[in-house]
Order: sequence, then C-alpha cells, then structure tokens
Amino acid sequence: MIKIALDAMGGDFGVPVTVPAAVEAVRVNGGLELILVGDETQVQTELKRLGAANEARLSVRHTTQTVGMDEAPAQALRMKKDSSMRVCVNMVKSGEANACVSAGNTGALMATAKYVLKTLPGIDRPAICARIPAVKGHTYMLDLGANLDCSAEQLLQFAVMGSVLVAATEHKPQPKVGVLNVGQEDIKGNDQVKGAAKLLDGSGLNYIGFVEGNDVFLSDVDVVVCDGFAGNVALKTMEGASKTIAHFLREEFSRNWMTSISAAFAMPVLKALRQRIDPRKYNGASFLGLTGIVVKSHGSSDAVALRNAIEVARLEVEEDIPRRIDSQLEASLSARRTA
Repeated sequence: MIKIALDAMGGDFGVPVTVPAAVEAVRVNGGLELILVGDETQVQTELKRLGAANEARLSVRHTTQTVGMDEAPAQALRMKKDSSMRVCVNMVKSGEANACVSAGNTGALMATAKYVLKTLPGIDRPAICARIPAVKGHTYMLDLGANLDCSAEQLLQFAVMGSVLVAATEHKPQPKVGVLNVGQEDIKGNDQVKGAAKLLDGSGLNYIGFVEGNDVFLSDVDVVVCDGFAGNVALKTMEGASKTIAHFLREEFSRNWMTSISAAFAMPVLKALRQRIDPRKYNGASFLGLTGIVVKSHGSSDAVALRNAIEVARLEVEEDIPRRIDSQLEASLSARRTA
C-alpha cells in the first residue's frame, strides 16, 4: 500500500478541491492510501458531504496552521511548524508517508522540503521538474524556477535527476538529454551551458547536445535541462502563448454568424485539441534531488488536476525515484573519473 500525505489546506481553493481529489484518487487506485492533513473539522465536513467519511483508505491528521500563498518562505519555515504543509513534509521524513503532495505556496514548500528532508549526497540543490506537452508526447524540463543561477556542475546534476525520472516512469532506458541554449552550435551560450555540455559528454547519460526553445515541443528530446531563471520564463511564456491562442480562437469564432457556424462544425476538433493540451493532465511538478518525494500541484488546480499530481507522487514512490537518482549520480561520477 502506498501512503501519501496530502496538504488539504493548500492551493487557491483548499478543502473544496483537495478532499474531492483525494476521494476520487483512492476510488480509482486500490493500492493507495491518503492522509488528509489540515483542519479536521473542515476536512471531515467535506468527507461527509461526499459520502466518504467511512472510507478506510482516507484518514485525517489535524493541524492548526496554514501557509498563505503569498507568505514569505522564511516566515513559513520559522513560524508555521504546525501548518498542513510542514506536517506533510515531516510525515515523509518520519516514514509515516511515502510522499507528499501540496498545491500550496511553491517557495515555502521548496524551503520546507529542503530544510526537513535535505538533498541526496552529491546534489547541491533540488530542482523543479514537470512534463511539457510536445509533438511526440511530452518532454520533461528542469529546473522550472527553484534555482535562478546554476553552475555547470548543478546542470549536470539536473540532467542526472531528469534522466532517472524519465527512465523510470516512461520506461526509456536511455532518455535523450539536451541543454537549453540560444543555439545548437557548440560556440553559442554562456559559460555555464558550455561547461555543462563538457561534463555531460563524459557522464554516461544519453546527451544529444544543445537544444533551443522550440525543440522542447518539436524535437526528439526527452529531458531539457536549464537554470531556474530560463526554465520559469519558458514555462510562463508557454502558459501565456496557450491562453493567447485560446483567446484569439474565441474572438475569431464569435466574429459573425458565419464564423459561429464554423465553430459548431469545428467543435469536435477543438475538443480533441483541448484534450491533448489540457494542462490538468500535466499537473504535478516533482522536487527532484531530495531524500524524499515531494510533488507540487498548481495553486489553481481543480480536483482533476490535483488527482493527476497525486498520481505523479504515487508513480515516483512505486519507482523509488530518490534511490534511483542516488545510484545514477554515483554511476555518472564514476564514468567521469574513468573518462
């Protein structure tokens, strides 16, 4: 049985979203147990409303504090030791839970996870990794904002972590790894990406060279590595581009009666497109490099999106991702020593 601690108070909506997501998650997965961490009265009320108060694989751990979405990470770390977020991470540390999921404040969750769980040996900093929809299916990208400045060595560590995650969860023995750059030529880029390329050449990973922004969607690359500054800008650009296209489509289809009729005929295609790029399917960013498993759900997630984040955590527990990263990192270091 896989046991996951869920921050019931996290996100923009809290209990009205987290509890239905938990109920549905255990309903569709018989090997999953969820601990709902937060205000017991609120959680139990929602469980009763959903007719799930007696579900044996759902339990509640009461906490007295919550971390605000705009709260400073340092304050949350110092002052919110009985917050739903902190208790979730503590449960991973103590072994009461195999993983935790939160839709709460990203900075606070990263700071808490790093402080409580610590990083794996050989990992300087944890990185945020998520799937991005692409022509061939999807691409994994990291770091997406945890580390604004990174050394070449840290980019190598990110590559190892991303490669392990893809190999385990996508069943690809040798995932293709690329470093995000302003061009594919060796002479382009800053010192960090050039240095990372040299390290990756002798790492034993399936390194395919530099990739550009459009390659995230169009190229045959499985893992794209970058610093958190570039990764976060790229992620937000993708979100903005997606919303802009949707806005333009609505404008054009509602321009006059002829375009409205065209919209009716195009509806099956539009629905299929929406299904393929539905961001809820890709919800659940992994904090890789920690000794335990922590998954961040988007703050505005609905129950469907949060359930996908829970599934990401379940899969990482099943594949024992932290142990695999630890082993692969040691193998990469050995390869470099003998190169």
